[in-house]
Amino acid sequence: MAKRRHTPLRTSVEDVDAARRAPETPQTQSSTYQLAFADAEFMTSEDIRGVRFQLEYLKPEFHLRERGINSTVVLFGGARIPEPGKPAWAAKNETQKRNLEAASRYYTEARRFAQYASLTSKATDNTDFVVVTGGGPGVMEAGNRGAMDVEAPSIGLNIVLPHEQAPNIYVTPELSFNFHYFATRKIHFLLRARVVAIFPGGFGTLDEFFETLTLIQTGRMDRIPVLLFGAEFWGKVINLEALAEAGTIAPTDPDLFTIVDSAEEGWAVVRKAYNLPEVVLEDAE
Repeated sequence: MAKRRHTPLRTSVEDVDAARRAPETPQTQSSTYQLAFADAEFMTSEDIRGVRFQLEYLKPEFHLRERGINSTVVLFGGARIPEPGKPAWAAKNETQKRNLEAASRYYTEARRFAQYASLTSKATDNTDFVVVTGGGPGVMEAGNRGAMDVEAPSIGLNIVLPHEQAPNIYVTPELSFNFHYFATRKIHFLLRARVVAIFPGGFGTLDEFFETLTLIQTGRMDRIPVLLFGAEFWGKVINLEALAEAGTIAPTDPDLFTIVDSAEEGWAVVRKAYNLPEVVLEDAE
């Protein structure tokens, strides 16, 4: 956060400290005496929900502006997809185990795609095309890891879940954020997005995909490259052509995204959209 400017007035930090050191009397021990912004019970009350929305928007915004981050490459995808060679920890039966292990190739593609984005970002002094993920495991981990592979920063927008979702170890610590509200988290995913890449996933990934499509379809968001990784996977999961045939979406709406199967294929779409220079990965054949 930006360095505090000089002021001759007492700061809120000083007053919070002073209030905590006040003599213990029935008055000072009353919850009503606490400074409003230092009163956890008040700040988490139902009536302050709107303020909490604002705070969850402002805190990441301050830090991202301080780092000079102008635009991002968003990676959405399943938390349950394992790294190749690692056990499918989320599998509940043998069928899921087999399918998740086969899907581990998308971990590799997400990692490579993030490497392409991050090498491009480094050429902009890490201000544009910065990788952002949900900060968790699976595809999210692969995205942050790809950025670290090429020594570039990446953002993690984590969220508190009942079954815990700790940030993966590849997120840049100073760009690791935590959210209570899905809504404010989604705003930050798309606020700076120049690319949205969707890998195989579950309900959350579908939610993120369809929200992106809805914003573009309704003109509330500029049209940007939206990449759907995995023709075989998504061909089984969704059929937007059926919606077009039914007339509930426009015949051209399925053209709002591009289906790809590899990091190279996906990044070629991005390069063409923005006239970007070629990027070659060190391990590329």
